[in-house]
Amino acid sequence: MGAGGKKETVVDPKYLAKGDIDRVIDAARRETVDGLFRFAEKLYRRNPRELKLGPSPTMEAALKRLRGSQTLDFPELEGRREGAASMLAFREDYTGDRVLALMAGLLMMVYAAFEDKDDFYILDDLNEQKLYNCARNLEIAMWKLSTAKYPDGTLMLLSNELDPANRNLSFEREFGRITGVLDFLAKVVADKHGRLISRVAQNMATAVFLPVGALGIR
Repeated sequence: MGAGGKKETVVDPKYLAKGDIDRVIDAARRETVDGLFRFAEKLYRRNPRELKLGPSPTMEAALKRLRGSQTLDFPELEGRREGAASMLAFREDYTGDRVLALMAGLLMMVYAAFEDKDDFYILDDLNEQKLYNCARNLEIAMWKLSTAKYPDGTLMLLSNELDPANRNLSFEREFGRITGVLDFLAKVVADKHGRLISRVAQNMATAVFLPVGALGIR
């Protein structure tokens, strides 16, 4: 309460430096990152064996390790970044935690798409192509999850449950929702600057992860 018993509205000064698009970007980044961590938790629940292949004894510890590193430069990734890190999850000869490899790579892409920032202001800018490429990479990751198998035909990582008696497509829905957020934001950023997005057509059977961090701000 202020003088005379009147209510006072206190505004954090940092919000005065934010435009409407900045707030949209803040919300989109938060939703994208939180969505990926929900996805990571789902993968660990479906693939608890992966925890035995890494240094984290529990799912909670593994998720905390992922969330606690902004660089995601884990020793088992041997310096690999983004797509190269995620591809470890689908290599037959990889002996580490496949969930960590996949999710660390995807998080690297998302962090790079948001310029390694978690708070945006009027003078900050994003690259619509990075956001678009990141969205396509999520689609590629989902496809690889459903198709990458060991020589005996078993999936390297379990995700959706396709048994007609017990169907569960929550993984696909989660990735689809995150992809939609990134595509929407890419369009907002492109429209803001009057730029066009270079759309890439790939055959999923031979698709490779697109560069994100390597792209520069225009």
